[in-house]
Amino acid sequence: MGFIQTVLRNLSTSASVTVKFRSTDNIEFCHTTNRQLEFSYIDGDIYHFIDPNTFDDVMVSASTLGEDTKWLIEGTVYTILFVDGSPVSVELPNNIDMEVAEAAEGLAGDTATSATKPVTLVNGEVIQVPLFVKRGDKIRIRSEDNTYVSRV
Repeated sequence: MGFIQTVLRNLSTSASVTVKFRSTDNIEFCHTTNRQLEFSYIDGDIYHFIDPNTFDDVMVSASTLGEDTKWLIEGTVYTILFVDGSPVSVELPNNIDMEVAEAAEGLAGDTATSATKPVTLVNGEVIQVPLFVKRGDKIRIRSEDNTYVSRV
């Protein structure tokens, strides 16, 4: 009798576990779908997304979205994963464009190395950027690791 070893991920908690199945075991699959939804607004801990085709209002809790809530921008379309009809996660784009709300002046001096300074974005996040970035600039941020990519 053969075995199949798999790594299963809980789509709600993102926890992974290694499981062995016998070739005679029956496995129940869950139904998953991806939908393109436009982020509309926040109401307390509920994030509202609109289906651009049907105009259905899809509500997703802040606990479901987790840390991704800081990168949601109104009017932007996101891919949302649904498991058995319930939203479980949002897929952020690789790069996000955001405006700098606060930036200290760059210090004069040796800039032969890649000198950086902290800036605060309009969503309240603080990231490190090159010295030439100033308040009001739009910058591109890599959503995977929250790092500066370029000025837009």
